[in-house]
Amino acid sequence: MPHTVNLENYFTRIGYPGSRTATLEVLQELHKLHPRAIPFENLNPLARRPIKLDLESIEEKLITQKRGGYCFEQNALFASALTQLGFKVTPLLGRVLWGREPDAIPPRTHMVLRVDIKDEAWIADVGFGSVTLTAPLRLIAGTAQSTQLGTFRLADASHDALYLEVQSRDETWSRVYRFDLHPVEWIDYETSNWYTSTAPDSVFLNNLIVCRVLPESRLTLLNDQLNERAADGQLINERKLHNADELGACLRDQFGLNTGDIDIADLFGRVRSPDAAAA
Repeated sequence: MPHTVNLENYFTRIGYPGSRTATLEVLQELHKLHPRAIPFENLNPLARRPIKLDLESIEEKLITQKRGGYCFEQNALFASALTQLGFKVTPLLGRVLWGREPDAIPPRTHMVLRVDIKDEAWIADVGFGSVTLTAPLRLIAGTAQSTQLGTFRLADASHDALYLEVQSRDETWSRVYRFDLHPVEWIDYETSNWYTSTAPDSVFLNNLIVCRVLPESRLTLLNDQLNERAADGQLINERKLHNADELGACLRDQFGLNTGDIDIADLFGRVRSPDAAAA
């Protein structure tokens, strides 16, 4: 990552006024604020626009334009900020299992970060969507770790890998993704990003997915369905969007997105298409 983001602009974007030191407290505060301010969204792939992973483009989109992004953009931005503060950050890749069969072997398409602070290792991830972490997790298997919006754990998987799991309301555990601790190169994300943003069967080309973390709940827009859920997953509010005007207002008012040059009518047409509904 030869380019570094402007820290002052980043801190203004997420509303962070605190210390510039590489401590656990700083990591926790940044991890809390980032997903509140910068939503997960896939407007570009759905609108058939490219996702650029150079940091200049990410900074322009997520900070200057006040858009959101998906994991490669979100976690690359977060990693750059952390690195500039003095954190040791190691990029990792995971296989998304959320919504898939337990024995599925999907491609490695999710960016995860390992952050080392003195002699302790943590997992950070501000870009998963509907169950985005709101705090870093200590890199230790088998221990339930409470966060403001849910209880998570890292569980042993085969071949030196770990599962990230989230606890459901019935106290069962659901797998979110599987990853190992072998570092990857930043160029590896370009290959994964090419697949997730262009492959005909990619979920991001066939569905509108927008997620935002609130202090005590999560907002999720899947196609034309807007849901708000409490920390335990209980549905609080739900609403169906019926036209492009409602979609534009929802993206602006509920998610704080500046949709500027996005053709909302075209986007809504893709959301409402039979292919998207069947995906």
